[in-house]
Amino acid sequence: MKYLLKIFVPLFFVCISFGQNNLGKTDDLARIQLSTFVSEQIDGLPSAAKNLLKNKLSKIVTMNGLGGTQNSRFIITPNISVLFQEILPGPPKKVALTLEINFYIGDGIEGTLFSSETMTVKGVGNSDTKAYIAALKQIKTRNPIFQNFINNGKTKITQYYNDKCDFILKKAEMQANKNDFDAAIATLTSIPEVSKDCYEKAMNSVGPLYQKQIDRQCKLDFAEAKNAWNISLDADAAENASVYLGKIDPTSSCYKDALIFSNVIAKRINELDKREWNFKMKIQQDNVDLQKASIKAARDIGVAYARNQPKVVYNIRGWW
Repeated sequence: MKYLLKIFVPLFFVCISFGQNNLGKTDDLARIQLSTFVSEQIDGLPSAAKNLLKNKLSKIVTMNGLGGTQNSRFIITPNISVLFQEILPGPPKKVALTLEINFYIGDGIEGTLFSSETMTVKGVGNSDTKAYIAALKQIKTRNPIFQNFINNGKTKITQYYNDKCDFILKKAEMQANKNDFDAAIATLTSIPEVSKDCYEKAMNSVGPLYQKQIDRQCKLDFAEAKNAWNISLDADAAENASVYLGKIDPTSSCYKDALIFSNVIAKRINELDKREWNFKMKIQQDNVDLQKASIKAARDIGVAYARNQPKVVYNIRGWW
């Protein structure tokens, strides 16, 4: 029987410096991020209709070149007004609705409205809920009115990053000084590629922060691996230690010490019962774009950090 230690090697991160004309094609990771938000202030909106409305908003965002996310400071949000409601004689009786839907894009943290658009839709159903759903289905996500609406919002959001760039970079620096590297990386990687100058500055700062983050995590995982091994110094302890060793990034500062430690474990297993403890590393594939993979690795940290934060309370006072 062979005991196998798997060291999974994440794509190493290189410190990146982009030239002015060297930015790659914008992808989902580098787009302006919008969160869809349907306020509880919309009176009478049934829950089933609310879910349909959220899906419509998500499609509008995606189809117009923006990336959807959670807890973004920038939001797309609707408000609905009932212009006309009538009970149609049956049987069966039906409900007819005419709805005015106002769409808004803005800074949900500062409460600044950037862009708005309005449309009217009608629906008929056997109940209020079905009438709402029928009306909301009339929202065509490919409707040309959404293109100008989205573009106006994108322009204002880009201007926000251009104007606030120094403030954002300073915020990330303060987070890093508190050893909150995940938060700092999240702050920097939230800057979209379309804000070219600010994006370049952020990417130049991400590299060193990412290195500090994996160095810090390396020390934690290495300590856990040693603790797991020292419990019994046997095959079971080796397997438990491998769980933590397998998390260590090969470009982290303690990686060489982890390799030495793994050899100590292998030697001990061999001394116990002449069994081999295989050490295998997953090597980087030659055809991987390291620059893009590195950016993605940092953004993955930022996305995970944002996803684990408390739900943002948005400020949309005065938008309607």
